[in-house]
Amino acid sequence: MTDQLYLRPNVVVEPLVHHWYAWSHLIAPATAARNATERHMRIMDSFIQSPAAHVAAVKNPKMLGGPFMDLPVERVEDIKRLAAETSNTPLAELSRAICELDGMLQAYATGHSLEPLYKQIPEPLQGYVELVYDLHNNPSFRLIEPLLYKSHYYDPSLQTLMLSLITGDDRPFVLSTPRFQEPGNVHLRIPFANEQTDRLFQLKNRPATLSQIQDMLDLPHEDEKVFRSFLTSNPTRPYQRYEGKGARWRYFGHACILLEANGSSILTDPVLSYTYENNISRYTYEDLPDVIDCVLITHNHQDHLLFETLLQLRNRIRTIVVPRNAGGSLQDPSMRLILKNCGFRNVVEMEEMDELKFGPLAITAIPFLGEHGDLDIRTKMAYLTHVDGHSLLFAADSCNISPQMYKHIHADVGDVDVVFLGMECDGAPMSWLYGPLLTEKMARSQDQSRRLAGSNFERANHIVEEFRCKELYVYAMGQEPWLNYVMSVKYTEQSNPIIQSNKLIETCRERGITAERLFGEREILLS
Repeated sequence: MTDQLYLRPNVVVEPLVHHWYAWSHLIAPATAARNATERHMRIMDSFIQSPAAHVAAVKNPKMLGGPFMDLPVERVEDIKRLAAETSNTPLAELSRAICELDGMLQAYATGHSLEPLYKQIPEPLQGYVELVYDLHNNPSFRLIEPLLYKSHYYDPSLQTLMLSLITGDDRPFVLSTPRFQEPGNVHLRIPFANEQTDRLFQLKNRPATLSQIQDMLDLPHEDEKVFRSFLTSNPTRPYQRYEGKGARWRYFGHACILLEANGSSILTDPVLSYTYENNISRYTYEDLPDVIDCVLITHNHQDHLLFETLLQLRNRIRTIVVPRNAGGSLQDPSMRLILKNCGFRNVVEMEEMDELKFGPLAITAIPFLGEHGDLDIRTKMAYLTHVDGHSLLFAADSCNISPQMYKHIHADVGDVDVVFLGMECDGAPMSWLYGPLLTEKMARSQDQSRRLAGSNFERANHIVEEFRCKELYVYAMGQEPWLNYVMSVKYTEQSNPIIQSNKLIETCRERGITAERLFGEREILLS
C-alpha cells in the first residue's frame, strides 16, 4: 500500500457517453440528440431485430465502418435496455423537437415575418433558437448553444471512462457499438470535465500509492483488483526534450505532428498509439513533452478531434486552438464550447488569416475548403507555421476545389517550405457522418456526389505548385493499424487514394522536391 505506482502505458481509456464512444457530436446537445435517435436507435433496433446479421456483417471486411454492432447475440437484452433508456431521455425529446421545428418552418415560413412563428416553436426548443431567413427567403434556425449546455439536455452524468489493457493494434471499430462492463475492464463514472480525469492521467508521470489512487478515483470495491492490474511500479520512460538548434518535427501517425523549437512546442490533431510490443516503429504518449504549448485542431471530425487522446493530454496542454464557426447551425457545433464543457480551460478560436505566436513559433490560420459534403461548416482550418526561417503548412484534408483561393493566399503569405496534406480523395458519402442531422432523406445520387473527400493528384499538385514548396509529406490516411478503431479504412495499392498520392509523390520527386507518404514515425531536423 506504500509503493509508488504509475498508470501503465498500455492502458486504453475510452471516453463514453451513455455507453457510446465519445466524439464531438455526442458532446454538443443538439447533435447528440440527433445521433441518439437517428444513429444509435436505428442501429440498436436493427440489432434487436436481427443480431445474427450484425455478427455476420462485422466479419466482412467490406462492411467495416458500417452501422453494425460488434456484439455477440447474447447481448440482445442489454441492447433492449439501452434502447428503452435512450428513447426516454431528454435528448430524444430534443431530437423530435428539432425535426418538428424544421417541418414547421418549411410549411409556414413563406418569406413573411417570422415573429408569429415563435409561438409555434416546439416547447423543448422554446428559448433556445432564433428563427432566420437567408437572402433567398429560405427559412432556418440558429441554436443558442451556450444555453443548451446549461439546460438538462447536457448531462455530464452520462459521461464515463472505460479502462482496459491493450497488447496489440487490433481494436474493433468503435462508433457503431456501445460499450458495456466486461471482465478485465473498469468503468469509471467520472465526467470528462472533472479534475479526477486529470489526476488519473497524471499517474502516467506522477506516481501515487494504491490507497491514494483508490481515494482519488472513488473506486468501487469490486473494481479494485482489476484496476490494480493497470498499475506498475516502473516509471515511464523520461521524455528527451529537443534542445538542438533550429527546430524538429516528428510524425506520430495520421495528421499528428509535434513541432519543437527553443523549448516551445506545437502538436497538430493529436491521435496517438499506446505503448506496447509491436512490429511498426511509432511514437507514443511517452514521446510527448510534459508541457505542450499549443495544440492545433484542424477540423471537427473524429480522426482529428479525438477525445480519447485529448483528455489524456489535457493536463499538459497550455492552449488549444480551434477554428471559429458562424455559431448556432446544427451541422456545425462550436468546437470551443465542446472543449470548454469537457474541461479544457484555455481554448482560443482563430478566424481565417488570423495570426498567433507561441514563443518562436508563429501561426497563421489558412482557409480550408472541401471534405465536408458541401455543408455550411466553418469549423475547419489549415495552419501555416513559421519557425527560425522555415514555413510549414499543415493542410490536413483540405480539398483544392478553388485554386484561385490559394493564389490569393500565396500572394499574402509567400512561398512555403513544407506542405503536409491528406489525400483521402474518395471519401465517405456525406450521410456517413452527417446523416443523423438531416430531417428529410436525401436522394442517393445526391449523397454519393457530396463526399467527405480530400484532394486528388491534380488538386494537391496545384497546392504544391502554387506555394513552390521544397518538401511534401502526404499523411498515411488512416493506414496505420492502430487507427482502425476510428478510421475504418483499408487501402491497397489499387485504391484510388494510394494511386493518386503515389502519382503526386513521383511527380514531385521528378521536379526535385522531397516527397513521401508518411507512415508510422518520422523525424526531421530543421537547421
